[in-house]
Amino acid sequence: MIKKPLRKNSITYVISSALVCVLLVSACSKKQEQSPAPPAQPPKAVVAQPKPVQKQVSSAVRLSPLPVNQFDFSTKKDPFKPFVAVKVEQKVTPQSQKNALRNSLPIHSFDVSQFKLIGVITGGQANQAMVTDPGGKGYVLKVGMLIGKNDGKIVSITASGVDVLEQFTDDNGRVRKEKIKLTLPRKQ
Repeated sequence: MIKKPLRKNSITYVISSALVCVLLVSACSKKQEQSPAPPAQPPKAVVAQPKPVQKQVSSAVRLSPLPVNQFDFSTKKDPFKPFVAVKVEQKVTPQSQKNALRNSLPIHSFDVSQFKLIGVITGGQANQAMVTDPGGKGYVLKVGMLIGKNDGKIVSITASGVDVLEQFTDDNGRVRKEKIKLTLPRKQ
């Protein structure tokens, strides 16, 4: 089939027919927009609709609401905390050295009433006494020394015995002082 070249008249015919179509379409849409609203009708009485016989069931899964604080990491391990903890050396004071030494001595691991007074040495510069612990180990005591679990302080050493003053807090939080007297055993 041989195509004929388009003439000027045919091009104008196509363009003019296209314009006519566009105008018709736009005119029709304007008529629909300008159409008058239907007259107002009186309100109808509300009719109660019957309740459905069966409850509506949905196949969609209803998710529970998210907790209030969804970013609570208090129970999680801290990823930035180092695995190895660096220990900070504490300054050693003479008082802390005395406390550590005092608590490590066996004379401080028993109650004062568990010690037995064996002998008293009077005269000289100061009086001294010798006691034994329940295990049989002997200790020489001087006035001012600490003895027993509750840090009882030796107040006096006399020929009749040794006076020890214990100071501790009881269950009610009150500071109590108790004076304990260790006496020599009587001869039989």
